[in-house]
Amino acid sequence: MVQKKYFKTKDYCNVKFSYKVENAETIEILGLNSDWQNSIIMSRKKDGTFSADVSLPKNSKHEFKYLINTKEWANEPAADAQQPNEFGGNNSVIIL
Repeated sequence: MVQKKYFKTKDYCNVKFSYKVENAETIEILGLNSDWQNSIIMSRKKDGTFSADVSLPKNSKHEFKYLINTKEWANEPAADAQQPNEFGGNNSVIIL
């Protein structure tokens, strides 16, 4: 799930990413701000959901994917769109 919180006086949007998958030990977000090298580590909650809050520039578009247990890629089902990638799959897209 992706929740967006806009601020009238700020040039960024606070985005809360939440994702839950069975047997996940770690979940990371990659691709935000076109950065596929440095991940954002999501925090694990007691109910097994992972979440992260990220500030992203307003009027921007970001492709991203979740990396589960450092080996399995997943898309966000509630993303604004899906974009084909160079590996024959799709990336999730968030539009701010």
